[in-house]
Amino acid sequence: MARLTLIVGGVRSGKSRLAEELAAASPPVTYLATALAGDVEMADRITRHRQRRSPDWRTVEEPWDVVAALAKHLEVGCVVLECLTLWVTNLMVGLPQQAARADANILTEVDALVRTAQADVGRLIVVSNEVGCGIMPANELGRRFADVLGEANQRLASAADEVFACWAGIPHKLK
Repeated sequence: MARLTLIVGGVRSGKSRLAEELAAASPPVTYLATALAGDVEMADRITRHRQRRSPDWRTVEEPWDVVAALAKHLEVGCVVLECLTLWVTNLMVGLPQQAARADANILTEVDALVRTAQADVGRLIVVSNEVGCGIMPANELGRRFADVLGEANQRLASAADEVFACWAGIPHKLK
């Protein structure tokens, strides 16, 4: 069974750095990136993440079919999934060439992610935002997103061997 680790936290909480530190102890490492560079700021953010990673790590960019990418790369070593939040966003909002998916279908994909992680021998570290600590979103899409991501985090946490929460750069082991 794969070792599954979930790391949650807010923006700039230290969750990505913790994931990278944990992954470095389980080489070889594949960095499974879900971000889409839709604007200049996001492109800069992606560049900073790339620069911080070890040159020995393989990077796979897959914003949609994360489960298939994971199945292909989790045979040995470690996969860092960065991040669940953006993957759920991609699936929920969709793009013109990629139809948006219903909430139940997104959670089915999350369940498939868990099953894939449990069926392989490598280690999976999933990075996700905790969006349930803020104010109630003002619109329907924001509330749906918070609900779906919250449920996805709960499903992963339930299946995970270890769960960390990061605040102000300090990791706290929850499980």
